[in-house]
Amino acid sequence: MTATLETTAGLDFSLTSEQEAIRDTARSFAQNEIAPHALHFDETQEFPHEIFKKLGDLGFLGIMVPPELGGSGMGYVEYALIVEEIAKACPAIALGVAAHNGLGTGHILNFGSEALKQKYIPQLSNGSTMGAWGLTEPGSGSDASGMLTTAVRDGDGWILNGSKNFITHGNVGNICVILAITDRSKGNKGISAFVVDKTMKGFYGSKKENKVGMRCSDTAGLTLENVRVPGESLIGNEGEGFIQALQILDGGRISIAALSLGLAEAALSHSVKYAQARKQFGKALADMQGIQFKIAEMSMKIEAARLLTFKAAWMKDNGMKITLEAAQAKMFASEASVAIAEDAVQIHGGYGYTKDYPVEKLWRDSKLLTIGEGTSEVQRMVIARNVLAM
Repeated sequence: MTATLETTAGLDFSLTSEQEAIRDTARSFAQNEIAPHALHFDETQEFPHEIFKKLGDLGFLGIMVPPELGGSGMGYVEYALIVEEIAKACPAIALGVAAHNGLGTGHILNFGSEALKQKYIPQLSNGSTMGAWGLTEPGSGSDASGMLTTAVRDGDGWILNGSKNFITHGNVGNICVILAITDRSKGNKGISAFVVDKTMKGFYGSKKENKVGMRCSDTAGLTLENVRVPGESLIGNEGEGFIQALQILDGGRISIAALSLGLAEAALSHSVKYAQARKQFGKALADMQGIQFKIAEMSMKIEAARLLTFKAAWMKDNGMKITLEAAQAKMFASEASVAIAEDAVQIHGGYGYTKDYPVEKLWRDSKLLTIGEGTSEVQRMVIARNVLAM
């Protein structure tokens, strides 16, 4: 329990002036540039290319990338703040920011060779192209050992075959990290990671999913048909892909927790405004104890989620192991967001079930957060395993 106790000594919950400025910039952009168009993007399922180009111009697509590679050189606290603010305006766009920074870009940045970083990171950071991360397959999700995609040596390169699904930016992303089996006899230790881009013959996006929520987030399949990649496309060493992926997921779970937090905050804000304005039985809903109790529960869950999320982000920035804390933050915040979004719909009554009010979209968007980057069931396994090992 030592690590947990260390993080609670000398508590200071204030943001630096730089962090406040970053948060305010993200908030202003989200409310002015994203929020007015969120329903349109949801209805059309149109990927907002122009929005992401502007996010790149702001430095929000290379948040943790060092300046010498074209990034902003920020940390996980800033990352969480940015994702939280964008999620208040549109969780689907926040999901794209989270996946782009934390998964594909993050994997190359953390484990790639200097040559791979120089080749791919600057264009990922400035938003001229989007990144994707290929772990999940039609027959394997949480169970990576069921992976079927293979990478076979071919001279000084590799030949990749297989398919991935439920990949964020599967169609719009041109630079992808692909996890593949290089030695099936070694189980998870026989999985390796490769950078694959769509200039390579035989690599392309496939079916775009028609989702309940997060509809403007591009979720699609990836197909690899005899794709030859050079030897230098291997990330790290052969057989290190699974261990790399686990570390990437730890950081990614912080961003999903932050996304969940922003979504929940938006749901509460809309609920408070509606409850204060809507009258029933001669008084405002906000004056009714049943509604007040819902508001109180929503507020309490949000603050608990905030503490878990930013504790994990702070620990990550300070080089501490965060497997337990990231899983706790992700699981609690995502499940809280679902509950809060549903309460928001309930508070709005029949109007909450229509597209005239934004809580309907928040409700649909929220559910994915308990599934992506490790289901709630997987998070419980991770939490229990780490607590029992203490």
